[in-house]
Amino acid sequence: MATMTDIAKQAGVSIATVSRVLNYDETLSASGETRRKIFEIAESLDYTKHKQKATKKTGKIAIVQWNTEEEELNDIYYMSIRIGAENRAREHGIEISTLYELDKIAQATIDGILAIGKFTLEQVEQLKEIHPHICFVDTDYRLNKYDSVVIDFVQSTREVIDYFIAGGHTNIGFIGAEERSEIDGSMNDPRSVAYVEYMKERQLYAKQNMFVVGGRFDVPSGYEQMKQAIEQLGEELPTAFFVANDPMAIGCLRALSEAGIAVPERVSIVGFNDISVSQYVSPALSTIRVYTEFMGEEGMDMLIERMNGRKHAKRTILETDLVLRESSR
Repeated sequence: MATMTDIAKQAGVSIATVSRVLNYDETLSASGETRRKIFEIAESLDYTKHKQKATKKTGKIAIVQWNTEEEELNDIYYMSIRIGAENRAREHGIEISTLYELDKIAQATIDGILAIGKFTLEQVEQLKEIHPHICFVDTDYRLNKYDSVVIDFVQSTREVIDYFIAGGHTNIGFIGAEERSEIDGSMNDPRSVAYVEYMKERQLYAKQNMFVVGGRFDVPSGYEQMKQAIEQLGEELPTAFFVANDPMAIGCLRALSEAGIAVPERVSIVGFNDISVSQYVSPALSTIRVYTEFMGEEGMDMLIERMNGRKHAKRTILETDLVLRESSR
């Protein structure tokens, strides 16, 4: 685990600044460039896989991010995937161009596209028109004829709920955000769907324990939803919450702290993704570890296979692990 001192030294800032950035301190006036540098260094220092010596240049790949640069700072899950992909590309001597706007891809001469995020069907069609060699990372509906790398959200969700139940929790809540399916318009964030299905299976489901906001997987959203839960449920507030991602979980911790509710003594919290900042917040966040750098590596490897002549599409589903820290028991 990299320390804040390590990060501060590489970033050229104070340890206090690193701490405030990693804790999403809204009162800090650090520039977007400084925040980006700190987050990228924190992610890169956790990237411990042995690096191969780069070979001579063998092509050029466009890495296309689904979200904006500002959104990437609010939820560094996709930044971590990008860093893994970029490092793998460098190992193979491949030139990379990271873009946040699809219309800029057509202006570049490239040999393939790595698309990171949850792209709409319209965006998928747009990418197909630009280049036939594409690998999608974290676009979780099936894409016939195109490679994709995803994780098993259902099994991860069941693992968290089983952990809570084993600890004696029966009043288990969920805090998340809402995504709309590009297929039928229904709510399709797999964590919320899996939560409802498995809680019903275990005969523990209570509709009032679900707090879902539209489309925002960030710290303020988690704060708002937990504050709403505290106000609405009072003494009936669940003793455990599964939160859809780590930035939202950090917001939940902030709301609970302001309300004087002890974590994990009164409420246990488990997040999702295990972004680098999760180990630096207080209390340190229990979470589902998604091997984001490996997702980026695997996506890049699959794209290179395509560029080298593989004809048939592959869909890779990667495992996750529950990491227990101070926020749960």
